[in-house]
Amino acid sequence: MAEASPPRARQKATGALVLASGEVVWGRGFGAAGHAVGELCFHTAMTGYQEIMTDPSFAGQIITFTFPHIGNVGTNAEDVEASAPHALGCVVREDVTAPSNFRNVQPFDQWLRANGRIGLAGVDTRALTRRMRTLGAPNAVIAHDPDGNFDLDALRALARDWAGLEGMDLAKDVTGAQRDWTGGPWRLGAGYETVTGGDRPHVVAIDYGAKDNIFRNLVTAGARVTVLPANAGYDEIVALKPAGVFLSNGPGDPAATADYAVPTIRKLLDADMPIFGICLGHQLLGLAAGARTKKMRQGHRGANHPVKRLEDGVVEITSMNHGFTIETESLPANVVETHVSLFDGSNCGIAFTDKPVFAVQYHPEASPGPQDSFYLFRRFVEGLA
Repeated sequence: MAEASPPRARQKATGALVLASGEVVWGRGFGAAGHAVGELCFHTAMTGYQEIMTDPSFAGQIITFTFPHIGNVGTNAEDVEASAPHALGCVVREDVTAPSNFRNVQPFDQWLRANGRIGLAGVDTRALTRRMRTLGAPNAVIAHDPDGNFDLDALRALARDWAGLEGMDLAKDVTGAQRDWTGGPWRLGAGYETVTGGDRPHVVAIDYGAKDNIFRNLVTAGARVTVLPANAGYDEIVALKPAGVFLSNGPGDPAATADYAVPTIRKLLDADMPIFGICLGHQLLGLAAGARTKKMRQGHRGANHPVKRLEDGVVEITSMNHGFTIETESLPANVVETHVSLFDGSNCGIAFTDKPVFAVQYHPEASPGPQDSFYLFRRFVEGLA
């Protein structure tokens, strides 16, 4: 099998990316030593690498950052979306330099090592991204050995034999326990505000692998939030007497998670429960309505995705992170498309014509616009009052 780097690069390599095709990309390992197998993808955001690495939606994936300078501002305990990283590792162009930011607590490479995640530097990430855009997101193994010893045959077999994300339910692996969410907006020097009490509409949020900032936005919009795990049933949800239900983002194939999620969502729809979904929650809502989902060739992952709102033609700059999409032509008569990607025309939003139910494929809580899409949280919560 061909190796994607010259022999002299191999001689100095302490890290490797081994694709299922057999190709090997050599580089300099950092973070934790070891190896991990998953789907290789690329992300175009220029900032927010710590939020990206801790987003549960990246479970089972290795992230290629197209922005060359990753790690420059270090890490801290506030810029995370979950209690631990969920991405398996990352591939970057330049070596991680000493952090230069007053909020830094721990350098990025040390943070990766402490959390058991692998980094690979010195890679032509543009060439790797072009390959993925042309051929799709491959299965791969990311490996780091400080001594440069790699069993390539074993790593190739591992990448080749990995089943892939299609058909894989990962929500069950990343969901959290039931909890009351009280975190609100972040303030410089003060951290996250704690919001309790008050006459707020009660939202039950189903956690399929949610980002914490989604819950913060629901609180900011005026809701009281209770979080339930991915496998929460209808009776468990309605026992909390919610005014509305939120369906979160998460990893894996929506058709696999649908086995236990869709029956519950359909009961909520039959009860005319107000529902708002994001990303995986959007896809599960589509499946519950009778639509189909499919895997995308390369997916959408970045913080600069333009989305057109069809009701008035307004364009929102959005953050996206998904490898599956709803097939628009499969939507039933009582569900309309509300948003579309201006990159490829794929579905980015749906709404029911006969129920207080809507969802979007993108991440309004990530605020790349920066506030282009916050209206979605406000629309949902205000509709519950």
